[in-house]
Amino acid sequence: MSAVPTDETLRELVIGEVSYATRYTKKFETRSLYVSPDPRLVRCVIPGVILEVSVRKGMRVKEGDPLLVLEAMKMQNQVVSPHEGTIHALCVSAGDAVTKGQVFLEFE
Repeated sequence: MSAVPTDETLRELVIGEVSYATRYTKKFETRSLYVSPDPRLVRCVIPGVILEVSVRKGMRVKEGDPLLVLEAMKMQNQVVSPHEGTIHALCVSAGDAVTKGQVFLEFE
C-alpha cells in the first residue's frame, strides 16, 4: 500500500496558466531556471571537432545556409543558419575542439 500524500508534501505547479498539485523532488527544487537562448548566438549542442567553416565575418547568410561542419561521434554534422543575418564574429576555426554550449559564431 502506498502512502497518501499530505497537503504538506503537495506543491502547486503552474504550466501554461493551468495549476497542478504535485510533489517536487529534491532534483526539481534545485534545478536551474530556464533562460531563453540568445538568437544572436549559435552554440554547440554536442562536443566535437570543427572540420570546416563555411562563413566569414561580415558575410550575409540566409536561413538554412551552411555555417560549419562539426565532427562528433564519428559523424559529420552540418550546422546551418537558424535565420537570416550578418556574421558579426566567428569564435571557432577548422581543427578546434569544441564543448557543449560553446559559441560558434555571433550574428549582428
